[in-house]
This record gives sequence, structure tokens and C-alpha cells, in this order.
Amino acid sequence: MAAVARGRCLPRAWLCRWGPDSPLSPERQPGDPRNPRLALCSRRAGQGCGRHYRAALCAELKQPLAIEEVASRPVRPHEGDRVIGVSGFNGMAEECIIDQKTLWQIPERVPLREAATLPVSYGTAVLALEHRAHTRPGETVLVTAAAGATGLAVIDVATNVLHAQVIAAAGSDEKCKLAMQKGAQSVVNYSRGSLKEAVRTLVGSAGVNVAIDTVGGDVFLEALRSLAWEGRIVVVGFAGGTIASVPANLLLLKNVSAMGLYWSRYKEQNFPVFSRTLSSALQYCQQGRIQPHIGAVFKLEEVNDAFLHVIQRKSTGKVLISLK
Repeated sequence: MAAVARGRCLPRAWLCRWGPDSPLSPERQPGDPRNPRLALCSRRAGQGCGRHYRAALCAELKQPLAIEEVASRPVRPHEGDRVIGVSGFNGMAEECIIDQKTLWQIPERVPLREAATLPVSYGTAVLALEHRAHTRPGETVLVTAAAGATGLAVIDVATNVLHAQVIAAAGSDEKCKLAMQKGAQSVVNYSRGSLKEAVRTLVGSAGVNVAIDTVGGDVFLEALRSLAWEGRIVVVGFAGGTIASVPANLLLLKNVSAMGLYWSRYKEQNFPVFSRTLSSALQYCQQGRIQPHIGAVFKLEEVNDAFLHVIQRKSTGKVLISLK
């Protein structure tokens, strides 16, 4: 879930403004030692200067988030252009202080709300399809939980960037219809029967080249059994609540590969790859090759309703918090 504010977006995905002397100019990119490092912090009302901003804060564990006034500090000359970033915490607020290393400049032709959808969903999709599965044009990609934020991003990138054939699997006819509207060539409603048999009906016994799974459990096992010779399955999450064990004999019989993808770990373990995926997503968006889907928009005061919306699985696509 991301947040949008006064032409700015905050997350996990975070948008703000930098000034004319921005260190994120073309000759000074993230990671440049000349750029300042900004501390990640939050100030409560009364600790800083007179200007305040609203923020959703966790005042007590196991209780709804509270909307409070938080004291602001002056914006310095090197803090203000259109950027998108990854903060981890302190994102559900009208202001956020963040390390410049995890900020990327937003191209002028990319709307702020669309940019807010990119870091987690599209970062995961690009990493899963390009970096992990090495998806090639013309290959067949099976994506589960296809109407979720990550699933729709996978469909978008696989179809419109990599020119793959996409089979979208979801749990209802309504979600399958959305997946088709977003570019999937075929759909499977796995609440109606075997995913493996449905895929076999669509592609024959050869199977699919790539599977991107965010569900886990039996759906993961069915997707694994749907792979073609030297197919690749990427585990992205366990939305179904069950973590399946991988039968090693299935890997052996068709020489298939099963691999994991934990997107945020790349920030610490391989930052160049992490940075490159967001740069690619921004470039794809600027070129009009991808069309991010926004499922719902809530006000900051409705932040707890937004979390319930996600937890109760009422959302398709990305859920945003708007501060306008």
C-alpha cells in the first residue's frame, strides 16, 4: 500500500519534492558520494518548529493507527524535486525524511499516483521476470493471484515489455475478467477445479515456461506441476497462508528450477540490482509500455479502513493513501 500527498506520494513507496539544486540531477545520481545522507526519523508535535503535518502513528500495539500532528523541520535547498522512494517506516505521513540513496527521480510524463504503484509491485515483477526467471519473448508465463497488485504488475511487464504469453490464474470470475482486461491472453479460475488441468487444456502437455506464484500451498504445487521442460517457478509470497514443501522429484523429472524472490532484501544484499529494477519500471512507465492499475484510494484519515480493505482481500491492484 502506498500513499499520495499534495502531488507527493509516501509508502513504502514515497514521493516528495526536491529543490532546483537537487543532488538527484543527471550528473548526481543516487549513491554519489557528493550527495548528503538524510536521516530517517519522525518528530512528534512540540519537538520542532511551528509548522506541523498529519501522520498516521502507532501509539499502542494492537490498536488502530492514530492520526496526530507531527512537528516539521525546515526544508533545505537540497531537499525538494519529484522523487519516488522506499522508506520502510514513517511513510504514512504528509512528510518523511529519507536517505537519498533510496530515492529515484520521477520523469515528468509519469503521473504521481502511477509512480506510487511502482516500487513494490513493479519492482517485484521486474525482478521476478527479468532477473530471476530470465523470461524470453514468446515464452508462456503463468501468474497466480493475478488480480492482486503484484499479479497485475507481472501481467503488465510480461505482456507489454517482455512480449510473453500470459495465463492469469485468480479465484473469481471478476478477477479473471480484470486480468484479461490488463493484457492476459488466457485466464483460469482456480476456485473451480485443478489449476494444472486447466493449464494443460490451454497449452497441452508441454506446460508453461515460467510461473510466478504469490499464493503458496496447493496453488504453488499445481503451478509447479504445470511447468514445461526446464521451466522456472519464482516464489514471491504466500497469500493463501500455507507454505508448501517442494517435492524434489518434480524438479528432477523435467529439469525445472524453483527459486525465491524477496524484493526488499536486494536493497541490502545487491543494491545495484534493486536500484536498476526501479529505474527500469520508471522508464517503462515513461515510455508508456506499462499501465499501472490503482485499485482504491483512501484519505489519510481512512488509513485503518485501507488496511482492512487489503486484509479482507477486497482490493484488486494497488491501494493508495491520498493526502490531497
